[in-house]
Amino acid sequence: MIEFFFEDFLSFVFTNKFIKKTTYIVDKEGFKPSFINVVFCSDNYLLGINKEHLQHDFFTDIITFNYNSENLISGDLFISIDRVKENAATQKTNFLLELERVIYHGVLHLCGFNDKSTIEIKQMRQKEDLYLNHDVSRET
Repeated sequence: MIEFFFEDFLSFVFTNKFIKKTTYIVDKEGFKPSFINVVFCSDNYLLGINKEHLQHDFFTDIITFNYNSENLISGDLFISIDRVKENAATQKTNFLLELERVIYHGVLHLCGFNDKSTIEIKQMRQKEDLYLNHDVSRET
């Protein structure tokens, strides 16, 4: 269901918690998992995607491509490790926690949540916090 890839960036170690929690989020939001590809990359790599596909000329931490079909979740999440590191420093949190938040943010986009308006941003952040604080190890 979820696979991790590295573009122009060295790999790093992370736990299976990301996979378990992603599956949990998809299920709790009422969808069935198909596939989610998470591509870790640099600022410049993601900037190229942002320019080419969205005509935006600025750095971002994540771009989500949604390929959902009916209630099957499918998509690609491109995540800038450079942005995640900077966000973690700015937010005074650790890198892996911020990376986890960004991954779940992308998954929530695949589940239909947006973050364009103030209300949507607040709802997205509440969902991120809910899932960040949920202990999937207690699930059977």
